[in-house]
Amino acid sequence: MKKRKPLAENAALISLLASIMSILIGLLIGFIVLLIVNPGAAVEGMAAMLGTGFSSPDKFGKVLYQAAPLLLCGLSVGFAFQTGLFNIGASGQYTIGAFFALYGAIVFQLPWWACLLLAMVGGAFWGIFPGLFKAFFNVNEVITSIMFNWIAMYLVNLLIANTPMILASAWGATNSDRTAALAAANPGAILPQGYILARLFGGSTWINISIVIAILAAIVIWFVLVKTTFGYELKAVGNSKEAARYAGINANRCVIQSMVIAGALAGLAGGLYYLAGTVQYVLEKSVLAMGFNGIPVALLANSNPLGTIFSALFVSYIQVGGSSMQPNFSSESVDIIISVIIYLAAFALLMRHIIVKLLAKKKERRAKA
Repeated sequence: MKKRKPLAENAALISLLASIMSILIGLLIGFIVLLIVNPGAAVEGMAAMLGTGFSSPDKFGKVLYQAAPLLLCGLSVGFAFQTGLFNIGASGQYTIGAFFALYGAIVFQLPWWACLLLAMVGGAFWGIFPGLFKAFFNVNEVITSIMFNWIAMYLVNLLIANTPMILASAWGATNSDRTAALAAANPGAILPQGYILARLFGGSTWINISIVIAILAAIVIWFVLVKTTFGYELKAVGNSKEAARYAGINANRCVIQSMVIAGALAGLAGGLYYLAGTVQYVLEKSVLAMGFNGIPVALLANSNPLGTIFSALFVSYIQVGGSSMQPNFSSESVDIIISVIIYLAAFALLMRHIIVKLLAKKKERRAKA
């Protein structure tokens, strides 16, 4: 009979326990915030947050709809992190990907699958710049990524404002600060619901195949990192660039490839979100939060591509539940509570370190005894 691995040596189980502990602590502190803001409605508010997502097929459809781009942004951050890079530029790559997808859909009248390919190309294009600066000039990717987030936002605003055909006002609407509704401009660019998903969720307007695409992307990324020589080289560069060079690996090429793939994932996220046909891109004044929300999703999953599926679903579930807490709690209070829960849930890495330390002390006491 196969001997069971001790808990101290089971990295996957320790990571799972760390994530669960982080989530529970985040929920506890979130409840304390509720008590401070509105003591009389704290229990009702927490119940709404934890129960709304499963309250109806339509609500759960919204959970899946929001989870898809979160999952891909988490994959983008986690993939780069596994290769030793911190891709804080997922928001800019997401924005450029969304623009490429919408431009293809509205201006070029392309089908949805072609628009998604354009979104990946746009995100990959935007991801290559931090990779080049890191590889050839050793410029910290965090600095360049943050700069390119703002460049992406203002560039997309400029391009949309100066492309009349992409604006809603060109398709019979009165709005000139947002892109056209796909239902009017190009119904063929709207993501299909999928026969099985449509039957399961009762024709919810939120549901489409985006969650399936995102899960498939997570499986592909896991396979690349774990089962391929290419993935091994990327992780080797992430662990030690100099050692990888000594082993004959082209470290600069791996850094650029890592950022290109991370950018493509974030760009695909933007395409999936805006090709659903339920929202329009509005000319923004601040960087889109979706890319930044991918950071706690990746941290909660310890950058594991398969774990990212579940952490994205959790974050999306909390966000959908939070929207049902009004009018007992103001929208600002809800945002604070959700942020507290999400970002404390991202302390999984710290929790993992604590668990490993406690297990090591326990093993040491046993050895002395």
